[in-house]
Amino acid sequence: MRLHNSYTNQIEQFETIEPNKVKMYVCGPTVYDNAHLGHARCYITWDVLYRYLKFKGYDVTYCRNVTDVDDKILKKADTEGKTPEEVSTYWYNKFSESMKALNNLKPDIEPFATKTLGEMIAINKDLINKGFAYEADGDVYFRVKQFPKYGYLSKQPIDQLESGARIEVGDLKEDPLDFALWKKDEKFGYKSPWGVGRPGWHIECSAMSRKHLGKTIDIHAGGADLIFPHHENEIAQSECANGCKFVNYWLHNGFVTINKEKMSKSLGNFLTIDDLLKTYDANTIRFFILTNHYRMPVEFSDESLAAASNGVKRMLNAKRTKIDETLDLTQLDEYKEFVNAMDEDLNTSKALAILFDLTNKANKDVPYAFTLLHKLATTLGFTFEKATLSEDELAGRLLEISAELGETFGSMDEIIEKRKQARAEKNWDIADKIRVALDNVGIVLKDSKEGTTWDLK
Repeated sequence: MRLHNSYTNQIEQFETIEPNKVKMYVCGPTVYDNAHLGHARCYITWDVLYRYLKFKGYDVTYCRNVTDVDDKILKKADTEGKTPEEVSTYWYNKFSESMKALNNLKPDIEPFATKTLGEMIAINKDLINKGFAYEADGDVYFRVKQFPKYGYLSKQPIDQLESGARIEVGDLKEDPLDFALWKKDEKFGYKSPWGVGRPGWHIECSAMSRKHLGKTIDIHAGGADLIFPHHENEIAQSECANGCKFVNYWLHNGFVTINKEKMSKSLGNFLTIDDLLKTYDANTIRFFILTNHYRMPVEFSDESLAAASNGVKRMLNAKRTKIDETLDLTQLDEYKEFVNAMDEDLNTSKALAILFDLTNKANKDVPYAFTLLHKLATTLGFTFEKATLSEDELAGRLLEISAELGETFGSMDEIIEKRKQARAEKNWDIADKIRVALDNVGIVLKDSKEGTTWDLK
């Protein structure tokens, strides 16, 4: 398996620290508002990586943090007359609901920043003792120039960063590049050796990652917007505190754009996941995101979502057969092609093309096709529970049924009525022929007190 490492800007062979074990950390949400399509892109991408690593047989520990102490949370609490905990708890629950609605698996570990304050203070103490950080009137800052590799991830040399840096009036930093590890905050803060305050954003992830996964981890992932300064700062403070390499593989997903601009709350051009799910189902949103390579920008439009909707219907409406649990999928060419595509830096667009090939084969009654399609599509996080047919697809199946029964049917209602009449007349031969014809095109009738309905098998 090969992955693109943002740190080296190279596609590299993936090798784990411990045999067959993966320690994976993803920067989670700051919980103060609705999650949007940009968040969906990020968390669906790393959900697919998580699923695929497990599909490959790795023992994966997936940690995704929750930032529940932050300027934006405090501002909202102040505005709404609530406590920061009330704000963060409400929006964390909303975020969790959105992730579940998108069929994202829950991480193995989901730590909260406010529950990891002791570890953050301990790292800050270590950095001060080693000369990498200093206290100034209740604030603690990291000395960027004490870490020569600063800027390597974002490909911005220190001298280039320095030319654009400024010290604000009243700033107690020794150097404009230095960043905050701890902020004085007597209103919303917590007790610390430097007085009442709260952690800087960057130190939160370093502490939670170290606590739950160890000093060196296999994968750290997130959106490309986090490369600088967040991930750059994480590397500096973690490696200086721990005295060892922080992350072996840095992975970053591209932006979702609207009119070529990044989707973000600050620009006001975002669509919430909840609003999106009112129009499109989770399979469609996932399909839209996976059609593009995870490192590339994705341009949002109603047209692209509509195309994704048609694509996912085509795949999930494949003619269904009973799942063959005894089938050795690893010997099938399509399985190998899927693995080869995903092994090459998660080439999901190529993987989807293989699923379409299996869809065509399932519709042509190739025995293994639906079993393999179901297995591979599920690995990408698609669900088969609520398949639907487009008008054209239903018309095609009605033609097949009409041809088999020797009678023209223009709708499913007409077929249901024909079967009802046959059963009332005790014409079991006709009723059975209708059942077989429907079964052959992957449709099943369900009888209840309210009447007869149909669904896809």
